[in-house]
Amino acid sequence: MDGKTDVLVLGAGIVGVSAAIHLQRRGRAVVLVDRRGAGEETSYGNAGLIERASVFPYAFPRELGTLIRYAQNTSTDAHYHFSALPTVMPWLGRYFMASSPEGVAKTVSGAWPLIQRSLDEHEDFMEAAQASHFLRKVGWIKAFRAEESLEKGMAELEKLKPYGLSIDTLDTAGIAEREPFLGEGLIGALHFRDPGAISDPGGLVKAYADYFTTLGGRFVQGDAQTLEEHPAGWQVETEAGPVQSRDVVVALGPWSNTIYEKLGYAMPLGIKRGYHQHFHPNGNAVLNRPVLDVDGGFLLAPMMRGIRLTTGAEFADRDAAPSPVQVERAIPKARKLFPLGDAVEDKPWMGARPCFPDMLPVIDKGDKHKGLWFDFGHQHHGLTLGPVTGRLLAEMITGEEPFTDPSPYRADRF
Repeated sequence: MDGKTDVLVLGAGIVGVSAAIHLQRRGRAVVLVDRRGAGEETSYGNAGLIERASVFPYAFPRELGTLIRYAQNTSTDAHYHFSALPTVMPWLGRYFMASSPEGVAKTVSGAWPLIQRSLDEHEDFMEAAQASHFLRKVGWIKAFRAEESLEKGMAELEKLKPYGLSIDTLDTAGIAEREPFLGEGLIGALHFRDPGAISDPGGLVKAYADYFTTLGGRFVQGDAQTLEEHPAGWQVETEAGPVQSRDVVVALGPWSNTIYEKLGYAMPLGIKRGYHQHFHPNGNAVLNRPVLDVDGGFLLAPMMRGIRLTTGAEFADRDAAPSPVQVERAIPKARKLFPLGDAVEDKPWMGARPCFPDMLPVIDKGDKHKGLWFDFGHQHHGLTLGPVTGRLLAEMITGEEPFTDPSPYRADRF
């Protein structure tokens, strides 16, 4: 292959693939580099939601009871490794501070321009990539078992009213009408109707990557760790030989720090690991849309491979061995919520979410190097935000007028 290109994009998850598409569409020659296939890391394992209604971030809890429960390390929605605490605690402290009312308001202000365009950008990609069959416009249900959590849900609903979202309030009869196979014990729910549900997140990313190549882009296997400055700009080693470029985009998700730290940048990128496992439904049971059991601390989502059970956050070293205790804790609860049969896989899948304390990504250029760009840290919303942040980054690289002010996503904001 020709060893020169305009832009190298490092990382073929949803974020990197999306940036590569937008750049290729704008006339830049792009080479996408990953050690694996497209969408086979963090982008593969998630709830499959294009979360068009997720206005408020996953803030650090401040209720004393919740903090005590998490500290006991026996919950389904959060787990931590004791060995990782010396590394994790300073980051959690910053996360706690950024989750103040003032901090959350700042995050909402920064996230909303991205959130509100997220589904539109995906649908544009889907139509072009002939991938619309992955999308089901059924929203998702947030279900409650306890009065206290239901009250919090209703308070959340009030705060969301200014954003013009379509949200239905469901009583037990309403839940049963929309999801007839859910078990007893739910006392109310919110049906968020704006988000899209994806039946195979990894498959969607692969479809986008295929579309990228039809535009003339090139996708090659390579090791991002070989990135080095070159007289022409940047160079990385690939299976097809060295590739040189004027610009390089670091879109490596939870591995992004392995590049930017070597180049002299300091950003507080944290990791929230997560797990999922698929199950066959028993008999003729059908789940029509993703359902979050708030008090159970897990989510069930209908996927091509079966019913996907997803867990909350695990705070551990990124590369530590899997410890899927949250899945083990969730399975008995999940079988009470929905008639799950046998597991599809022998063991749960594990991935790592790249998160910044203020719950916003970094979309910016490196101020110490010419042609260095950052696109990572999308926390729980990589699938949601990949296409829209890819557009913003491409506009910045090509000198277009950005569709929104990029300053909330600066690399030097910490």
